[in-house]
This record gives sequence, C-alpha cells and structure tokens, in this order.
Amino acid sequence: MGDQMFNNQAADAAGAAGATGSTGKARSRRGRVAGAAVAVGALIAVGIATHAEAASTPGSAGTAGTPVAVTSSPNRPATAPVAHLAEPGLGSGNLLQSEAFFQQGLSAVGATVDLTGKQALSACSGEETMRTLTKGKAAAYADVTWTFDTADSLLTESVADGSTSTAAASYEKQLNALVRDCQDEPDGHWYYGKAHPITLPTGEGHWYPSFNGNGEVAGGVAVIRSGHRVGIVELTGQPTNDPTYIEGITATALNQLAD
Repeated sequence: MGDQMFNNQAADAAGAAGATGSTGKARSRRGRVAGAAVAVGALIAVGIATHAEAASTPGSAGTAGTPVAVTSSPNRPATAPVAHLAEPGLGSGNLLQSEAFFQQGLSAVGATVDLTGKQALSACSGEETMRTLTKGKAAAYADVTWTFDTADSLLTESVADGSTSTAAASYEKQLNALVRDCQDEPDGHWYYGKAHPITLPTGEGHWYPSFNGNGEVAGGVAVIRSGHRVGIVELTGQPTNDPTYIEGITATALNQLAD
C-alpha cells in the first residue's frame, strides 16, 4: 500500500479548499503537504520579491498580514525574507535559513514567510495552527514554508513567542501531544517514530523521524522551545536513509529560535 504523506494529495487538497474547521483530521493532515506545495509553487512562479524595508509599511510585503516569498538564483541563494517587528522581536530571522539544509542534502529553491500564525502545524495536526493552539495569546508569530529542488521534499516551520517560559512550556507540551497522536497508525499508513530528546545551551526539544507505509524514512518533525519561544518544524521527503538527519535540522532551528 505504501501510503505516504504526500502521495495523491492534490485531489484531497482541492476538495478541502472550501471545507470548514470541521474537516476530519485524517483528510486534512494528509492533504496539507500537497496543498502547501501548490500554494508556494504558485507564488514562486510569479516571482514575488521581498524587501526588508517594505515590512515597515502596513499591508505591504513583510508585514504580519501578508505572506511573502523569495526564490533562489545562481547568484542569490534562497533566504527567508527579513521582517522587522516591534517588541518582542520574533520574526523571520528566527526561522530556519537556506544554509541549514545543505548538510541534509537539500538545496532550497524558495521560501514563503507569514507572520500571522495561521499555517497548519504539521501533517498530523489537521486544521490546528499556532494561533489556534495558543488561543491567539502569543506575543508574536512567524511561519515559513521551504521548497527544495528535491522531489517531494517540503519543510514547514511555525514558531511563537509565548511571552513567558511557563506559557511556552505549556504550548510545547501540547505540540508534543499532537505529534504523538500519529505514532500509532494502521498498517500501510505513514507514522511518526519514537521521540528523541535534544538539549542545547539555547533550548530543548524532541525530534521524531517519520516513516511511510512501507516503513521507509520519509522525513521527520521536531518540537522545540527556547525560553519563552516555542516552535514546530516538519520535513517531508527522504534526503537520506538515516532518520537522524532531522536531529541536525532540530539543533539548527533551536539555535535560530533563541533570543
């Protein structure tokens, strides 16, 4: 059967476009990856550019209400666009940048950044977003979707500033619960593997490899926290046969998330 996160999802994504929040978790979580890829591909196709100075103008590219995209070229590698925010200062600079992927065998093509916290959290979370998880109480949000030149590879990241370490720890616990909900799946369905803790001077977290319905490595997900900031990162695709490659991405994301 070999059901994977991103197999045959275009039809599901199109069908879900008009659905409400009542959409079943199984359908929405399997269709989200392909839907995100289509959306990002459309933005890249029209060559949307972003400039840091635009972030200071309400409603322009780089503001909290407007997603922005950046593409790579031979002379300019893709880098998440910089967004200048008021305090507490969480922005796209705290998200993974293109250089983080090189050692994982990925070549970034483009990034789409949003500062509203409305990006779906993971392939397992259904309609859940960072804004709904935090009930809109976080001080700031930042999301990115990265595309690569590797077929079927996509990375999403959602982070939030919980204002206090206590709030961030609560959000971290909820995120881990969402991920662990997809560790026990029917035969032939993709699933997350066991949690692996990671602790760095900049923070802590857990990373989980993901496997397709045939038991092959198909990416991974990580829940991270640095002080009062928390986030979730998910990579779909198989750049190597070693499930521990997601650990390197997790460590880089933690360092990037820190104040």
